[in-house]
Amino acid sequence: MSEWQDMTLGDFVGIQRGHDLTEPQRRIGHVPVMGSAGQNGFHDTALAKGPGIVIGRSGASFGQVHFSSVDYWPHNTALYVTDFKGNDERFAFYFLKALDFDRYNSGSAQPSLNRNFIYPIPVRIPPLPEQKAIAAVLGALDDKIELNRRMNATLEAMARALFQSWFVDFDPVRAKLDAPAGLSAEALAKVGLDPATAALFPSSFQDSPIGEIPQSWRVGTLGGLVELRTDRVDATPAKDGKRYIALEDMPSKSIDLSRHQLGSAVNSSITAFRRGDVLFGSMRPYFHKVGLAFFDGITRTTTFVLRPRKDCFRHFALLHFFSDDVVAYSTTASVGTTIPYVKWDSLESYRIPIPPDSLLAAFEQAVSPLVQRISAQGEESHTLATLRDTLLPKLLSGELSVPELKEGYVCC
Repeated sequence: MSEWQDMTLGDFVGIQRGHDLTEPQRRIGHVPVMGSAGQNGFHDTALAKGPGIVIGRSGASFGQVHFSSVDYWPHNTALYVTDFKGNDERFAFYFLKALDFDRYNSGSAQPSLNRNFIYPIPVRIPPLPEQKAIAAVLGALDDKIELNRRMNATLEAMARALFQSWFVDFDPVRAKLDAPAGLSAEALAKVGLDPATAALFPSSFQDSPIGEIPQSWRVGTLGGLVELRTDRVDATPAKDGKRYIALEDMPSKSIDLSRHQLGSAVNSSITAFRRGDVLFGSMRPYFHKVGLAFFDGITRTTTFVLRPRKDCFRHFALLHFFSDDVVAYSTTASVGTTIPYVKWDSLESYRIPIPPDSLLAAFEQAVSPLVQRISAQGEESHTLATLRDTLLPKLLSGELSVPELKEGYVCC
C-alpha cells in the first residue's frame, strides 16, 4: 500500500459524455453501440478506441459501468473514458464498477451523472504492475463466466432448433412423406434422427382446428401441459435464506435461471417453486423472460410458476413458453393499462399440437443432457460471480494483495 497514490478520479481517467445516434442514423455494421445499459446495437462507425468503458449517466441504468474490448460508439446516454492516463484499462473498469455513483447524482427527479461532480472524488490507485495483476485475477473469473454464457447460448440454440424441427416445422413427418418407401441413412442424418426415433413420427398429416398437424397427434393447450402453482410463502425470517429469483435476475431469451438473490431481498407477495418448474414473467415487458428452475426457491407473484403435469412435458412445455408465438400471443391477450399483464386463464387456453408421450419422452431424452449442462455451467458462473464480487472490494482497497490471494485461494 505504500506505493499506492492518492489522487482524484479526474487524475485517474478522463471522461466525457457520449454522442447522439438515433435509430434512423444507424447503419448496418459490426461496431457495438455502448449505452447506459451496455451494448444496445451496432453501427458502421466507431468514435472510441477499445478497450473502452462507459458509465450510465441517467435513468434506470444510472451509474452502471460496462466494458468494450473493441472499438465502439459511445452513446449519449452514457459517459465514456477518453483517457486512461497510463492506467490499465481493465483495472480501470473494475475500479469504476466498484464506485458508488449514487452519492454523486447531479439530477433531481431523474438521476443524472455529470463528470464535473465525479472528477473530485478522492481515490487511491496502485502502481501499474499491481493494477495488471488485480485485473488479471478478476478478468480470469469474468472470462470464464463469459465462456459459460456463450456455451449455454449454443446449447440453448441446439435445444430450440430440435424443438422447432420436430414440433413446429414437422421436418421428420415431411421427410417420411417425401420418402414413402422409408428414410435412407442420408435422409435420417439430414433430419437428425436415428431409426428408432424416426419410427415414432407418422408419415402423413391431418386437418385440425389449428391447421394441419401430424397424423395421430392431438390438439391440446398449454394448460394441459402445466399447472399454475400459487404456493404462498410467508414473509418471515424463515424465507431469508431461500434462493430468490426476481424478474431482474431472469435473463432475456435464455432459459438459464442460475442467477439469484437471497429471500431477505423481498418481503411480500412471494410464491414458492420447485426444481424443474417453468417460470414465466407475467407482465408485458417480461414475457420474454422464461426459464427452467434448477433449484427449489421463491419468486414474486408477478412470475407464473408452472409445474409440468408429466415429466415428459417438461422441456416440451418450456420451449413452447419460450417461443416467439407464445410471447406474441401473451402480448395480444394482456390486459391493464399502467402495467399490462397476461392472465393465466388466457394463457392456459393457448392451443398447440401435442404428440404421443412416446415421442415426448424421446425429446426429453435428447434435450435433458443439454439442459443439465446449462444448469451446471450456470451454477458455476454464479459461484464465480460471487467470488469475484467478494474479491473486488478487497483487492481494490488493498486489504488483500494478489500474492496473498494466490496463497489462500484457487480462483479458477
